[in-house]
Amino acid sequence: MQIQTYTTLDAFDQLAPDWNRLLEKSSSKTLFLTAEWQKTWWRELGVGDLRILTMREGDELVGIAPLFFETNAMGGVEVALVGCKEVSDYLDFIFAHGHEQTCFQAVIDYLKSAEAPHWHTIGLCNIVEHSPTLSVFCDLLGAEGWNAATTFEDVCPVITLPESFDAYLATLEGKERRELQRKLRRAGEDSAITFATSADALDKDVDDFLALMKASMVSKTSFMTPRMERFFHAASRVMFDAGWLQLAFLEVGGVRAAAYLNFVWQDAVLVYNSGLDPQKFAYLSPGQVLIARLIEKAISDKRHVFDFLQGNEDYKYKLGGKDVKLFTLSARK
Repeated sequence: MQIQTYTTLDAFDQLAPDWNRLLEKSSSKTLFLTAEWQKTWWRELGVGDLRILTMREGDELVGIAPLFFETNAMGGVEVALVGCKEVSDYLDFIFAHGHEQTCFQAVIDYLKSAEAPHWHTIGLCNIVEHSPTLSVFCDLLGAEGWNAATTFEDVCPVITLPESFDAYLATLEGKERRELQRKLRRAGEDSAITFATSADALDKDVDDFLALMKASMVSKTSFMTPRMERFFHAASRVMFDAGWLQLAFLEVGGVRAAAYLNFVWQDAVLVYNSGLDPQKFAYLSPGQVLIARLIEKAISDKRHVFDFLQGNEDYKYKLGGKDVKLFTLSARK
């Protein structure tokens, strides 16, 4: 196996032709591990020393370990995955099926080598519960005496979509189903759903979304720093250009009352973030109406998964979400 290390932003472009093809061969397929997302995250939010490790068998790329080394608040250096954390809901290594063991070992060999920056801890966030990283890699780290452990981090409630919207409604509890149908009927006469479809208007659409997001709750206002606003604009543009952005608005009398910024990737809709004016048009429950219509659209578009991503908010379960668990893998020398 040939191992190569990349340390600069242009590595994402150099590897782009093979990166997403390898992702298709891995058990960690998610939009947040695409070359497009990883490059955008590192360019806008990355700090520390980038170390992208690639593993090849002959001419075939079989592994990518997108890592960075960052000094933490305690003064120690932690090894993390590019994208960790806050804004990338699923992360992992990208290893081809059947090559996981050798690729994991290659990562450990690198971490033991003089080529790696001096580090103290490992913190790999947002690893989905069925990932071999939580079992095979954890065991290998433990065998090195590095005190490896996994801890529960969060959940991503997910709906497996049926063949029709009526069939979906039938899966909801009676009270929730009737209430949702009532809200949809009431909003039907006064509202319209629109989507961001123009590249020229995208910046304005994202600004409108961010305004609604910040208006929706105090925590989102504090989260949306100027740096994070730049990231949202950059990520939205990249996802739009790739054909993966679904920026939807519920409009009442031509006024944007609620918005969802989602990603549509392969057979899934990923609900990334939302916003609404909590005062204006509250009688229409615009956020609930919009998300229900987006579920209906996903079914109509033959998507199979509607993923609410991280967070255990009640509305996700009322709409039928079932938890997928995420864990953090930690280790210390």
